[in-house]
Amino acid sequence: QVQLVESGGGLVQAGGSLRLSCAASGLAFSRYAMGWFRQAPGKEREFVAAISWSGGRTYYADSVKGRFTISRDNAKNTVYLQMNSLKPEDTAVYYCAATIQDRGLRESLAYRYWGQGTQVTVSS
Repeated sequence: QVQLVESGGGLVQAGGSLRLSCAASGLAFSRYAMGWFRQAPGKEREFVAAISWSGGRTYYADSVKGRFTISRDNAKNTVYLQMNSLKPEDTAVYYCAATIQDRGLRESLAYRYWGQGTQVTVSS
């Protein structure tokens, strides 16, 4: 059974930082590309960042480029999202997702497995 478990969310002031983690089990992690998505209240789920299976390619939404960094540790079956210079508009539930595909990583439909999400709240 595949499980993706996010952690590291919380409440932070604007300008602060958080690091999200997503621990994967039940799949050959090093063969999967990983993505982070987020959903704010009343809005659709949106792409945040993605990383290829090897970690050699990364992708970011324009809204987070230069502030967020995605990385992975295949030995620990974990993907990370380092979030710096947080803004109130970053407030959302953040989800990690896994896909065997190596393209189209900005699209939520590309991902087969999803975590339950972790809440990030940025106060002004």
